[in-house]
Amino acid sequence: MAEQPGNRGSGGVQFLGDGLHREVLQVVELRGGERVAGAVRLRRVVVEQHSHSLHVCAIRLNVCVELSRCIHSHDLPIVQAPPERGQRTVTSTQSQPAQSAIRTRPSAQVLIIGAGINGIATFRDLALQGVDVVIVDKGDYVSGASAASSHMIHGGVRYLENGEFRLVKESVEERNGLLKIAPHYVKPLKTTVPIFSTFSGVLAAPLRFLTHKQGKHQERGALLIKVGLSLYDSFSRDGGSVPRHEFRGARESLAQLPRLNPGLKYTATYYDAAMHDPERLALDVLRDGLDAGPHARSANYTEAIGMDADGVRLRDVVTGEEFSVAADVVVNTSGPWTDLTNAALGQASEFMGGTKGSHIVVDHPELLAATGGREIFFEHSDGRIVLIYPLKDRVLIGTTDLEHDMTQPIRCTEAEIDYFFDLVSHVFPDITVDRSDIVFRFAGVRPLPRHDDEQPGFVSRDYRIESRPLGARPGTLLSLVGGKWTTFRALAENLGGDILTLLGMPRSVSTVGLPIGGGRDFPVTDDALQVWLAANGDEVGRPRAARLLARYGTRAVQVIEHLTAGPDAPLEYAPDYTRREIEYLAATESVVRLIDVLLRRTSIAFVGGASSALLEELADVVAPVLGWDGARRAAEVGLAASILREVHGVDLAPIGQEAHATA
Repeated sequence: MAEQPGNRGSGGVQFLGDGLHREVLQVVELRGGERVAGAVRLRRVVVEQHSHSLHVCAIRLNVCVELSRCIHSHDLPIVQAPPERGQRTVTSTQSQPAQSAIRTRPSAQVLIIGAGINGIATFRDLALQGVDVVIVDKGDYVSGASAASSHMIHGGVRYLENGEFRLVKESVEERNGLLKIAPHYVKPLKTTVPIFSTFSGVLAAPLRFLTHKQGKHQERGALLIKVGLSLYDSFSRDGGSVPRHEFRGARESLAQLPRLNPGLKYTATYYDAAMHDPERLALDVLRDGLDAGPHARSANYTEAIGMDADGVRLRDVVTGEEFSVAADVVVNTSGPWTDLTNAALGQASEFMGGTKGSHIVVDHPELLAATGGREIFFEHSDGRIVLIYPLKDRVLIGTTDLEHDMTQPIRCTEAEIDYFFDLVSHVFPDITVDRSDIVFRFAGVRPLPRHDDEQPGFVSRDYRIESRPLGARPGTLLSLVGGKWTTFRALAENLGGDILTLLGMPRSVSTVGLPIGGGRDFPVTDDALQVWLAANGDEVGRPRAARLLARYGTRAVQVIEHLTAGPDAPLEYAPDYTRREIEYLAATESVVRLIDVLLRRTSIAFVGGASSALLEELADVVAPVLGWDGARRAAEVGLAASILREVHGVDLAPIGQEAHATA
């Protein structure tokens, strides 16, 4: 609930009304004896209707907002006070068209709450079966835990020592499948493991396997890694999707990667898969579901806030309007927020015990070259498996595995950054990375099951489905516990199967081998690529067509049609994109906030391309498409800047000092 003056007990505020003027003030207030910095003052523009005119007045609201307490980017402080009687709040954007389709017919067989990758994949699976299904999320699509991945589709070789053989087998099979059905976003990834001992860890490994406790740390040596990778290869026998692993001695290893720590004894090299645009892959999965027909409906920025006699109570996060949706089956796929969502529905649970994982993205050409174009995947001095990964001409470094309280902010901390610098020096001792190299940071909480005294690294990465009656009305509440990016298709098939059983419906479509979005008819050979470029590249030029194909898969055909339908020009501050391309994304991909464009429809912020001038330029392009007035436009620029600064550590370059990054 939005906190009103005099009500100091609320934990934050949730939504922004259109027509708000937002001023961030450096002030300090007291709340419950605690000093709170970063209050936000907002001006709500209110209109009184007179006979033939509108009288505009401003009401100033002082609201204490704790930026540091916000859970994720879509939970940043955004406020709308309820209109007083006889007044209405000025809005420049009415309810989303997608949301209107739900309001017009406020019922469905299935309502999915939580549009991360597993919720979206379940939505697609059900939509393809002809199920009347709705999916909502309180933020943007894939803006929660799914936005904080290591950008990998991997078999989970390290899960073998936990004894999770079923999960590893499924993960390897799904990785191999995604290389085929989503080749536009999932690519083979050569991975090298530096090894500093031969026999270390051989005796400790069985104890870890049996007890899931670390004990005194012993490094995993070459023999143990060899056994693990041999077993890993055994799960990959499907016609050679990826090569089998190889071991090399120190001399050959250092000849290939000369900047590696000269103290190593061996390297092991195997293949997993890279996912260079996870958010865009998720949007493709969503679009597949929506394309199944009008029985499939979705809305972002739509929060489940409770239950009533009419169904699940939903709130439009932008306007504050509320409505109910009745469903026979309610599916909670809100990841680490699952218990909080269940509590809102009157079904308290204690299923979740997620751990926080953080990453940084650095612009460091020396480190990028040192990786040799491959992922460096290794055990750090504390036993944690970490990675250094070249991505989009930057280097991704991660990750941590820390217990986390979901009532606290999810941020990459300074201590974690120091940890990342230390791990780089562990394998590349003559390369220095410092804070000036960081262009982006992010953190998320893995949706792991409650695990009490089990150490984070040993908590199962597998998933399960909890079922109970809805309670307030007839129906079933299903809660997804666990789940990871790699297995989203298989998970959705299993969860979808349970839902079909509840509905008494047969499965009519299998998603095994079914191409996803722009992966359909994607040219995977050089000859096929040249044929595609010859057919689609004349009007925009073949180099540009090739970039669009990499960015959107074969859905680039629709993008090109839009680009060539009118005058176009590159963005001044992100010239790899054009104005009509951004217009297309805003018009067709459920953009609600300016930050959606920066973080999830493009990779501009991820590679360090955000600047004050770019935010202004993007707002100029997006505002007419979405019907924003001047106040809404200004609010969106301010909100985007706040999220980039507070959540992702991005200090925007002032106008005149912009960096032109390629995303």
